[in-house]
Amino acid sequence: MVESPLFYVTYFVLVFIFSNVINHLFLRFSRTLGMRRSSDAIRWSDTHKPAVGGIAFYIIFLLSLTTASLFFNTPQFLIQPEIIGLLAACTIAFLIGLADDAYDTHPVLKFSAQVLCAMVLIYSGIYIQIFDNIYLNYVLTMLWVVGLMNSINLLDNMDGIASIAVLGALYTMISIVLIEKSHTTIFFLLMLGASSCILAFLLFNWHPAKIYMGDTGTQFLGLFLAALSIIFLWNGTSLSYSVIPETRIISAILTFALPIIDTTVVFCNRILKGSSPFKGGKDHTTHNLFYLGLTEVQIAILYTTYTAVCLSLVVMMNRFDTQWSSLYTLVAVSFLVLSMAAFFIVTRMRKRQVQAIA
Repeated sequence: MVESPLFYVTYFVLVFIFSNVINHLFLRFSRTLGMRRSSDAIRWSDTHKPAVGGIAFYIIFLLSLTTASLFFNTPQFLIQPEIIGLLAACTIAFLIGLADDAYDTHPVLKFSAQVLCAMVLIYSGIYIQIFDNIYLNYVLTMLWVVGLMNSINLLDNMDGIASIAVLGALYTMISIVLIEKSHTTIFFLLMLGASSCILAFLLFNWHPAKIYMGDTGTQFLGLFLAALSIIFLWNGTSLSYSVIPETRIISAILTFALPIIDTTVVFCNRILKGSSPFKGGKDHTTHNLFYLGLTEVQIAILYTTYTAVCLSLVVMMNRFDTQWSSLYTLVAVSFLVLSMAAFFIVTRMRKRQVQAIA
């Protein structure tokens, strides 16, 4: 295994540069991919821009696997069930996202592909192991995988927001791995490559965005993050208190608090209005903050700050003590409840403001 910090720093920098080159090329030569004009494809921006970011993500994912086979002294790792399962599931997610960007596929087909991705992970041994009943673990895994794939997709509703949430989740897991000094795993290299790639993409996705992730990117990243979170958070591979269920559950939810809370609030509001929670619209918390007077850049900075707070909470709860404290559970749950309330209030404030104007 490679243990030199210089190797990982060098790899991060090279991926960042390579990702910039890829995004420049796609930005220059793409014309129609992801520029859907269907009435069902609701974008925040009225300007049609290429949704090709996911292609670069998948290329870097394959590059990371290749690099691992060259530099890690484990030539048989590519035939390990977990690696094969992750590669197969990521490929399915990438392809269904690519098809959706190009042809606007039927939602049932998209959902079926997400369920298939979860089943592939489970079959390969990547599933949540928190209950004594294995079938409950399977059900929770499928809910987590499908839910995260959709929540990342829904969060890609304004320039830079999804990128910020994904980076926050990746850096949280990277921080935990570094704290536990288990960075010589192949999965760590995959996370490092992905984080560098997303950081490079953010240069093009920051307001005013030149390119979008598209479903190609959100489906791939949702699956990729779901798989890694199962390994490092849900199953506690790198958590100090891996035997305590509360630690694993809270760490996983805090890491993805932004997409989970945003999706939950949007779904609740749409159900209360009597509309379908799965139909697109400009009613996300990001949009409501804009209606209340914040600029798109200010919203992105606000979400970056919130993501950083979540990262800090997870790291502190897994670093500065020798045993899990009930105080940690109280703090984390209170933070999540207050966050949910704040996000929901923002949407209600916007509604009251609209009614007053009317």
